[in-house]
Amino acid sequence: MHMEFSTSGAALVLCAITLILVALHGRRKYPGRSFPPGPQPWPLVGNLFQMERQIHLSLTKLREQYGDVFQVKLGSMEVVVLSGYSTIKDALVRQADAFAGRPELFSFSAIANGTSMSFSEKYGEAWVLHKKICRNALRTFSQTKPQDSSASCLLEERISAEATYMVETLKEQGQEAGNSGIDPTQLLVTSVANVVCTLCFGKRYAHDDKEFLTIVNVNTEVLRLFAAGSLVDFFPIFQYLPNPALRKMLEFINRMNNFMEHHIQEHLATFDRNCIRDITDALIAMCEDRQEGEESSLLSDSQIVHSVIELFGAGFDTIITGLQWSLLYLIKFPDIQAKIFEEIDSQVGMDRLPQLKDKPSMPYTEAFMFEVFRHASYMPFTIPHSTTEDVTLNGFFIPKDTCVFINQYQVNHDKEIWEDPNLFQPQRFLTLSGHLNKNLSEKVMIFGMGIRRCLGDSVARLEMFMFITTLLHRLHIENVPGQELDLSPLFGLTMKPKPFRIKIVPRN
Repeated sequence: MHMEFSTSGAALVLCAITLILVALHGRRKYPGRSFPPGPQPWPLVGNLFQMERQIHLSLTKLREQYGDVFQVKLGSMEVVVLSGYSTIKDALVRQADAFAGRPELFSFSAIANGTSMSFSEKYGEAWVLHKKICRNALRTFSQTKPQDSSASCLLEERISAEATYMVETLKEQGQEAGNSGIDPTQLLVTSVANVVCTLCFGKRYAHDDKEFLTIVNVNTEVLRLFAAGSLVDFFPIFQYLPNPALRKMLEFINRMNNFMEHHIQEHLATFDRNCIRDITDALIAMCEDRQEGEESSLLSDSQIVHSVIELFGAGFDTIITGLQWSLLYLIKFPDIQAKIFEEIDSQVGMDRLPQLKDKPSMPYTEAFMFEVFRHASYMPFTIPHSTTEDVTLNGFFIPKDTCVFINQYQVNHDKEIWEDPNLFQPQRFLTLSGHLNKNLSEKVMIFGMGIRRCLGDSVARLEMFMFITTLLHRLHIENVPGQELDLSPLFGLTMKPKPFRIKIVPRN
């Protein structure tokens, strides 16, 4: 027994010495350089056990001690954490190319077989072209004429139709439930998923359709497994050991990819340039005439498929979570809901539904949305970045291929920017004349910043606006009697509110 203890103890000491020597060797490669400060890591696990469950809070506290640029070690991975709006802007905008990479994480490589534009595609000429084509495809679809409505485009028409259906379903469920209220989560999930399906594939499903519910549940499970984190990313040796959670995640990703590829192959077979049905058609149109040797030949059919998969995923969880938080704030603060009612009644009236053209004349509603993004900060970090070259930021040296975390939560709760940041106050975004303060609203971080900014952020904002205004045009939502509302989040890939119920009362 004593011999076993001594042997294992010696092994641990040897591992610790090895890790220290490796770290010192890495620093000797850059003599005279000033590396970012940070807490002392433990052997093998780094700073992982020094983090709270809600890691964004831990990293925000560390910023108070070490400043806007500091370093932690998560398992075997060195991570530089960036905080502070000006520091992040310096990195992602002024030194955009140097911070435009993605770390080579195992979980990232599983998405789109390692060709994901958002997660794993290396920054360079091919990536720039890929993003340009996707952006142009979204613009093309947003300019496609509607089929039969007063909407400004097909995009608005599709969102408005699903929002209206959701409102009618909420009204029916609310009448049946009475004062006991309803849990809106499942209806939000299926409604937003249907919007994404119609935008990406031109196909709307019945909410009880088995194929539709299967893919919704698969996508939800993929997001849940990602939220749980992957030990493989921090301890690469785990990819060679039995890992049921990892195997399950890969299985669900494969099922999701197969579903998407089936629909996209149908689009490739039936594509008509004169009839753009959805975002998939718009993306195909951008690449239809590509020839070998031309610049656009860098984008393959496989990348077209995976681009649609990414747009589907990006438009799913972020919008659902944003709407969940919006409903919670609306029943928590009925006086805010009353002010949105006033704006809807004065700018839209009751004779028609809200439209995208109303958005510029509804600054309080926009301010409410920005305050939801800021206060909830339900995407506390961007997708991790990595450096594409050796770079200096705030006087600290950051070597090439360093993983970089962007702490959006810290920016959204920075007392140097926001007065009373823990209070929910939409009016903070309004000028004295009642207009939206764009200088302040642009400091809200939810979709990233710079060249790696989320591609579908503008569509997400429009979708949020249409759902919220259509809902409040028809319905008054209230807290269920006796229900205590908790604004603290459940930590995950996106931070969701704790379960709650709402009472539905039709408006006149």
